[in-house]
Amino acid sequence: MSVSLLSGNVARKLLFIQLLAIIVTGLLFCLKDPFWGFSAVCGGLAVWLPNVAFMIFAWRHQAHSPAQGRMAWSFAFGEVAKVLVTFALLVVALAYVKAVFLPLIVTWISALVVQILAPAAINNKG
Repeated sequence: MSVSLLSGNVARKLLFIQLLAIIVTGLLFCLKDPFWGFSAVCGGLAVWLPNVAFMIFAWRHQAHSPAQGRMAWSFAFGEVAKVLVTFALLVVALAYVKAVFLPLIVTWISALVVQILAPAAINNKG
């Protein structure tokens, strides 16, 4: 579920839970090698940073009340930008930082899974 479809409070909780999952996964990979932990954090941040940017974008446009078609285009633009930034961050991590692929991709996928499952857990909790 996308951040813009959630309330601001739920979105903040989602981003916090996602960041905790990234940190925990990074620490677990640090047990093997510190650079593996760094690679894991790079993979998680490739998901988390675009989500934060999209959340800020959604909150800034939430104050306005655009026409329905315009809101859909704004949402689509935000999602496309989020995917492109995620791809760019992964390329930077792999090509320039020379991150290890396994921890990077495992943390990237786990951050995406948290993004999908956490809203249901947050909504059921409170």
